[in-house]
Amino acid sequence: MFPLNLPNVLTVARILLVPVLVVALLDKTPNGDLFAAIVFVVASLTDLLDGRLARSRMSITSFGKVLDPLADKLLIIAALMALVSLNRVAAWVAMVVVAREFAVTGLRMAAAQSGVIMAVGNFGKAKTALQVAMVLSLIAVPGPQPAWLTALVYATVVVTVLSGADYAFGLRNRLEAAKHRREQRAADSGP
Repeated sequence: MFPLNLPNVLTVARILLVPVLVVALLDKTPNGDLFAAIVFVVASLTDLLDGRLARSRMSITSFGKVLDPLADKLLIIAALMALVSLNRVAAWVAMVVVAREFAVTGLRMAAAQSGVIMAVGNFGKAKTALQVAMVLSLIAVPGPQPAWLTALVYATVVVTVLSGADYAFGLRNRLEAAKHRREQRAADSGP
């Protein structure tokens, strides 16, 4: 069971909206794209709200620190997979995003086992904002891609890759600093 507070409930709600989004995108109903866009916007807004509420109410939990980024990844990855199947985005774009998200999730889990939990930084927040804008635009513009949308897709891919590298290098530095502190404590305590 997870710690019951509003931010965590919003995170779980975002996860529960993922299958609704996929069905709305893939279902051939007249207003499927509109419904999918609304579901995606609502799910994305829960991401904005849960973090702000957790900080303002001093209700940040380890559950939220781990599950919130995971919920974001699920939402983006599921939407991209559906959009690839609808031929609205190239498969390589989705694969770059998915590979980055899995790599960062793996690093985050490995770091947590070492006692290091890295909060999402500004680069990661910019990546998320671009991914949300890209996915929402791909849902809202079902026909041929206009130049601005193509530019948005490429910008999102670049920032996604760079934010992954930034996370990996930042994590490496944090792990090295933690190791150095442990070694220093061991040396200070003596034989």
